[in-house]
Amino acid sequence: MEKTNFVDQIRIFCRSGHGGAGSKHFMRTKFNAMAGPDGGDGGRGGHVILRGNSQLWTLLHLRYFKNVIAENGTNGSGNNSSGRFGKDVYIDVPLGTVARDEETGEQEAEILEDGQEIIWMPGGRGGLGNSNFKTPTNQAPEYAQPGEPGIEGWKVLELKVLADVGLVGFPNAGKSTLLSTITAAKPKIADYAFTTLTPQLGMVEYRNERSFCIADLPGIIEGAAEGKGLGHRFLRHIERNSVLLFLIPADSADHRKEFNILKKELEEYNPEMLHKKFIIAISKSDMLDDELKEAISRELPKDIPHLFISSVTQLGLQQLKDVLWEALNEKTMAG
Repeated sequence: MEKTNFVDQIRIFCRSGHGGAGSKHFMRTKFNAMAGPDGGDGGRGGHVILRGNSQLWTLLHLRYFKNVIAENGTNGSGNNSSGRFGKDVYIDVPLGTVARDEETGEQEAEILEDGQEIIWMPGGRGGLGNSNFKTPTNQAPEYAQPGEPGIEGWKVLELKVLADVGLVGFPNAGKSTLLSTITAAKPKIADYAFTTLTPQLGMVEYRNERSFCIADLPGIIEGAAEGKGLGHRFLRHIERNSVLLFLIPADSADHRKEFNILKKELEEYNPEMLHKKFIIAISKSDMLDDELKEAISRELPKDIPHLFISSVTQLGLQQLKDVLWEALNEKTMAG
């Protein structure tokens, strides 16, 4: 398997800090050995906090950071002195990261913005000192609360790539070649299935210094929704793309069938995928004459825009950028 620095899923053990115990202390003065309760509260345990960092593109930095343990709060003491809060632990993650509990599979947090902070696992509350329990009938309470324990467990962080456009197609449809042609990205390109084992991101420079982000995603095959091939790992990344560009090679035996298979895999994984904007690009079109283009156009769905491109000869690439930009900014332009 291709050795890669792209890590899109990581399993870590996390524990938030325990709260410090409240103090059971009595004030002693020169003239009064029992001047009343003055036990302070315990400090809160440290939180485990997720923080979005737009400079990160992968979870690789967490690979060797398997145990995330926040500091415990310290105990309260006499003279109504509260204990110190435990130090919070921050986990910096790329935008698009989802946090789940390993045991239940339940989603617990999602980071979408730079600098966004979510208290993932709150620290235990500190216990109240005995000065809180003084009443007219109980002037010398012998009781203080213990601190609450922190939370611990195995957690899973998953990255879903945040790109504007996702490239969808069978292995060898020409996705990596297209990405390297219209962006500055340099994906590994070779003539065999599953060259792209991890998502590759590139920025497309558009007119008037505008740009948008496009992701070449691992090739999809029939059965991906059941986890065949790269399966779910691939499909997870296209959940966030607002536009899906289906790339079908000109030399495909049946263009309509290929599109329907790709669409069916998306639907089986998550029916909401069908609400995204679809665009079809027929790659390697430099080998087609007008008659063949006409024949392929008749095969394709009428309600989905399609165009003919060639990464080698640059055929239709500017038009493709225009169509993608328009699709991405439809709402803005309409407003």
